[in-house]
Amino acid sequence: MKLTVLSVGGSIISPDKVDYLFLSSFRDMIISHLSSHEDEKLIFVAGGGAPARIYQEALRKVRPDAEAELQDMLGIKATHLNAMLLKAIFGSLSPDDIVTDPTDPALRFTGRILVAGGWKPGFSTDTDAVYLARRFGGKTVINLSNIKKVYTADPKKDPNAVPIDRISWKDFRAMVGDEWNPGLNAPFDPIASRLADESNMVVIAADGRNIENTKAILEGGPYEGTTIGA
Repeated sequence: MKLTVLSVGGSIISPDKVDYLFLSSFRDMIISHLSSHEDEKLIFVAGGGAPARIYQEALRKVRPDAEAELQDMLGIKATHLNAMLLKAIFGSLSPDDIVTDPTDPALRFTGRILVAGGWKPGFSTDTDAVYLARRFGGKTVINLSNIKKVYTADPKKDPNAVPIDRISWKDFRAMVGDEWNPGLNAPFDPIASRLADESNMVVIAADGRNIENTKAILEGGPYEGTTIGA
């Protein structure tokens, strides 16, 4: 049984409000893919998106000295909301409860799709995706966000930033560092990167809004994105 983990960024589930048109197209593509790949299971890990950002910003405005752990917890609760929505749209394909602790020994994966949200403060849902890949024997994490590729720097701040097609874990980790902070804007979070590197995983970072591109990645075809660690 082949397993692929998709880290579905909150930036594409709920960029400012829930993007139900994207979710509808994503659902149709996934159902079609699974119907023609009977030996495959998928794990989706939902990010927080606008709900996480809005609530974290509200906390910081009221309490500028709010602990990082509290900010993280608000973001985590937002991922649970998005995870429940993902689970709901896939109906009987996703019969198990959403995962909120990837290390839980009682965790069940009986359907074709398992959906997870955030776990605990200290990292993003990218790290949860890596934990679940390790738990169920997956070697690839598809990181879907609102960027087409990883850049050498933030293209919004550095006009000389260029897109990267392929990069080693050593070079990628030198770019993103080793520290996590709530709301960190990185293509794949530092904690997840360390774990994926240690586990010899491949991460493919791509624009999740491009449904056909995601389908190409799942089916092993040519795609647009950045391959990390291969």
